[in-house]
Amino acid sequence: MWDSNIEGFKVYLRLEKSLAANSIEAYVRDVRLLTQYLLAVNKPVSPQQITLDDLQAAVQWIASLGMSATSQARIVSGIKGFFRFLLMQDMISADPTQLLEAPKTSRKLPDFLSFEEIENLIAQIDLSKAEGHRNKAILETMYSCGLRVSEVITLQISHLYLDEGFIRVIGKGDKERLIPIGAAAIQYILIYYNETRKDMPAKKGQEDILFLNRRGSGLSRVMIFLMIKDLAAKARIRKTISPHTFRHSFATHLVEGGADLRAVQEMLGHESITTTEIYTHLDREYLRDTLQQFHPRF
Repeated sequence: MWDSNIEGFKVYLRLEKSLAANSIEAYVRDVRLLTQYLLAVNKPVSPQQITLDDLQAAVQWIASLGMSATSQARIVSGIKGFFRFLLMQDMISADPTQLLEAPKTSRKLPDFLSFEEIENLIAQIDLSKAEGHRNKAILETMYSCGLRVSEVITLQISHLYLDEGFIRVIGKGDKERLIPIGAAAIQYILIYYNETRKDMPAKKGQEDILFLNRRGSGLSRVMIFLMIKDLAAKARIRKTISPHTFRHSFATHLVEGGADLRAVQEMLGHESITTTEIYTHLDREYLRDTLQQFHPRF
């Protein structure tokens, strides 16, 4: 019974939720952990027979495996998603996870760079090298548009509407969104395209990919990560830096500047506004630090 329900859940996640294969497998692993618990305690109940007490005991068992609170919370979320699917498909009459609580997790605020730090980091790029203009175009685009690293390495030439000031991005779950792009990013994309990319022999299937390596293939996430780490070291930036830091910086600077949170959500491609709300916390931290630094009685 569990196997057929899980297979149905996988089909639902792929076809109706449009999740990527890795995300689908993560959800399935979460549900499989529940079935492992039931096997370990010799309780052969079906999804239709399981109770809240069973689920709470399973969560305690998962915690005993030594997983972090964050991992436990993610697993509980996956199990909840599975039973919501069963309820939606009328395979169960009530959702047993409705009162199931996940461990409380402390939400770590991500590191971000100031505008001056971003300018300093980008200034370390050696424009005398063949890949210099490409790397500058990549970082300017990531900061201008708040792109995930997966989105920048798959950015397509046919998705650039630079005359209109927009780019089209394919994000998580193959969801597309239009994002405004700033003048600086447009300028450096055009420099890279006209001076390097235009005449580059791309490998078969890579012809429409904007950012290529010297062999005509698309870049990897690791290449972007290493490039940013190297530039941060040269700029003597001591913060924990990754490609995602540019995305965090983009969102933080917008919120600090008074941007509407819904607009930031749309540009980041967040499915839920609660994901975007972390940047309001960042904004409060920034305000408090400013007060502590400059207010005589704070």
